[in-house]
Amino acid sequence: MPSRPPVIDVIIPAYNEEQSIGLVVNELPAHLVRDIIVCNNNSKDNTAQVARNAGAVVVDAPRPGYGSACLKGMAYIAARPEPEQPDIVVFIDGDHSDYPEELPALINPILHDGVDMVIGSRALGDLEPGSMQPQQIFGNWLATTLIKLIYRVEFTDLGPFRAIRYDKLKELGMCDPDFGWTVEMQVRAAKAGLTSVEVPVRYRNRIGVSKVSGTVRGTILAGHKILWTIFKLI
Repeated sequence: MPSRPPVIDVIIPAYNEEQSIGLVVNELPAHLVRDIIVCNNNSKDNTAQVARNAGAVVVDAPRPGYGSACLKGMAYIAARPEPEQPDIVVFIDGDHSDYPEELPALINPILHDGVDMVIGSRALGDLEPGSMQPQQIFGNWLATTLIKLIYRVEFTDLGPFRAIRYDKLKELGMCDPDFGWTVEMQVRAAKAGLTSVEVPVRYRNRIGVSKVSGTVRGTILAGHKILWTIFKLI
């Protein structure tokens, strides 16, 4: 990392998160972060205005999809002149299920241990009862087991709270527009030989209803996309 303080940008995909997005933005350590980029994913509520009021940069991602929102955030960063691009990009959900104040622990292995990517592992951390449904826990176990068997890299979680060196992120060629985003990043990182570690993170019940695990259809679609992504990148 450079001798100067690292430049850190945060990307938050958000769909109908007006009740929670302000909390997420305000609880991120302001002294460590340059831009908090909320990617408004075709929300039907006041997510965008609440995020702006909290001090975030808001970009519109009209195509529905978790990955689409993340890609819009990356496009915003990529449009900056080269000297203004960040050293590290952090991804976190907008539903307040993660603990934004844990960002220093997330970036520490990048700053001090030369790591390329850090996954915040809910499996290694403290799960609030009910915060992850049984199908989510099983899906994470199945996906990470397949990654270990196929790509020889060990993870315990596909957690949304993660940090990666920006230059490495650009090299991955991320493209999934939907539920496969997190697993795509981990599989592409494994194939590229990036050094990855996990740190334990806490996880609580989200504010509002999950767009994925909150419905049977969403759970089935997400599970199918995650498995398809793992195998298509072999």
